[in-house]
Amino acid sequence: MDKFKAIEVFVRVVDLGSFTRAADALGLPKATVSTLLQDLEAGLGVRLLHRTTRRVGLTADGAAYYERCVRILDDLREADESVSAKHGQAEGRLKVDMPTSLARLLMPQAIPELLARYPGLQLEVGCSDRLINVVNEGVDCVLRVGELRDPTLVARRVGEMRLVTVAAPSYLARHGEPQHPSELMHAPHRCVHYFVASGTAMPFDFKRGDEALALTPPGALLVNDSNAYWDACVAGLGVGQIGEMVLRAPGSEWQLQRVLSDWEVGSMPIHVVFPSNRHLSTRVQAFVEWAAAWFDANEKAQA
Repeated sequence: MDKFKAIEVFVRVVDLGSFTRAADALGLPKATVSTLLQDLEAGLGVRLLHRTTRRVGLTADGAAYYERCVRILDDLREADESVSAKHGQAEGRLKVDMPTSLARLLMPQAIPELLARYPGLQLEVGCSDRLINVVNEGVDCVLRVGELRDPTLVARRVGEMRLVTVAAPSYLARHGEPQHPSELMHAPHRCVHYFVASGTAMPFDFKRGDEALALTPPGALLVNDSNAYWDACVAGLGVGQIGEMVLRAPGSEWQLQRVLSDWEVGSMPIHVVFPSNRHLSTRVQAFVEWAAAWFDANEKAQA
């Protein structure tokens, strides 16, 4: 038995909660994963995992062994990086998840710049607005917009997304331009809404001086994907609120027009999030530093 490979398989099965997902992530047949774990348990003389048709769970011995195995693998990765002739060059696969709006913003120029800086990097980008489980889905880090609520995760703030109120020229031609946020509550105006996991539409926030409003105007469409939200606004289906940096992206600025520009909308923080029990590889550190520098430069360019 390859003890190191068996330990690596064990940790990945626990992280992903599935033999099948672990096999896919490691590029191994599922039968090989099962055999390695059986051999590992036989060699230790203990059962590490509870196996059912629906899930995989740790036994008490397995939980203790898992924590030590994680430290061993992290120490080994750190040792490899410390003696590598190309230490600090951020080589290998980096699996990142980000909202679709950020992917749309970063892909034309920023991501090519990242890959040009680190030619040995193999970037795997998942695009989704849902809040994925960083550990269970096997990603190295996540770019996340909005406040963080999971205390088990570690995050570094790399920027902020300032919001602005917008409408398509076609919408304004039909319904006119609102002069006060309260007008959005009545016909002929309507809004496009973004809803979160609970199904609740996010309110439209406005602030001007000492006056602050949180409105949920009527609208015929609710979506939970930021690209779909953009497309709905561009189609003239209603007034929306989007990230200013997304609006100013090359090729996008002419599609939507700012309205109610004398009212502040607010902003949402942007973090890079990663599991707290993982050593930060050179790849993740490079991505964090790159993201912080890119968003800082972008914010200064828009100031």
